[in-house]
Amino acid sequence: MFRDRRQFVKLSAFLVAFSLVTLGISAKAETMRQYRLQKGGSAYQLELTTAPVPTISADEILVKVHAASLNRRDIYVIQGWYPGPPVTGKVPLSDGAGEVVAVGNNVTRFSVGDRVSGTFFTNWKGGKFHRSALASARGGAVDGMLSEMIVATENDLVNIPAHLSYEEAATLPCAGVTAWNGLFKAGNLQQGDYVLLEGTGGVSTFGLLFSAAAGAKPIITSSKDAKLEKARGMGAIGTANYMKNAEWGDEVRNITGGRGVDHVLEVGGERTLPQAVKALADGGHIAIIGGLSGFGASLNTTDLLGRSASATGIYVGSREDHLAMNALIEKHFFKIRIQNK
Repeated sequence: MFRDRRQFVKLSAFLVAFSLVTLGISAKAETMRQYRLQKGGSAYQLELTTAPVPTISADEILVKVHAASLNRRDIYVIQGWYPGPPVTGKVPLSDGAGEVVAVGNNVTRFSVGDRVSGTFFTNWKGGKFHRSALASARGGAVDGMLSEMIVATENDLVNIPAHLSYEEAATLPCAGVTAWNGLFKAGNLQQGDYVLLEGTGGVSTFGLLFSAAAGAKPIITSSKDAKLEKARGMGAIGTANYMKNAEWGDEVRNITGGRGVDHVLEVGGERTLPQAVKALADGGHIAIIGGLSGFGASLNTTDLLGRSASATGIYVGSREDHLAMNALIEKHFFKIRIQNK
């Protein structure tokens, strides 16, 4: 859960207002509206601004944004907790989807009318992670998606799966790609593998969908039995309520018949990592993703050595990863559940 729910409610309200605004903008408009971050004490405030509609170069693409979505990372940014340079004056939010309204003369991959979403990083096309990608994370070091229009290149857009709406596609760039990367690229998930998913947030929910579709055996945790019941309906073969059982790592291991899980999407951090290690199978893999309960977790190397296990730090993924995730979604015709509150 968000440590300061007021920040979540406030940013959600801005996002709803933004969504209503974007519906009315014309592709031929001379000005557009966008939100920018302004420093306010130790955190940031959102400021609605007006800017000229950008003029694109021969290598650029103009996208009319139809939907944007929130991630925990966006809350860290607005609260001033996100590592890196100051983001004063930057447009927030990494995730969004929209329609191509203009293309430069050199653009060959996209055409006017295409439905697209942005990639999380603007300069990580594929291959291994490189530190220079950090400076191209949307909604952080570079402008994000909370704008009526954005300028992009062929290397930082992907086509939206045909069966998804703009709203559904807008949820994918951060949480979806992170889950795909942790399970398939870093974890080499195989049919029949046991997968541990912590909580029912975006990354874990995508991990549940992806692992179930691949023939794996997902096990998920939550503090609410009602959420666990819904997760079973989405493919979870086992569940554990961590509020009712502080030693839920043992409970998860018991669900596997004592062998342990082959994969963990570790989003909880300080409080969850020790239990995740308890549940880990010999030769298992932990994808270190987040720190919802804090980033002070420590991992005893003997816990990994004794199991011949491994851990990988995951920071979203590349455009190549996004495309691979989209292919999985298209193959299994996933629909993304969006709950209006």
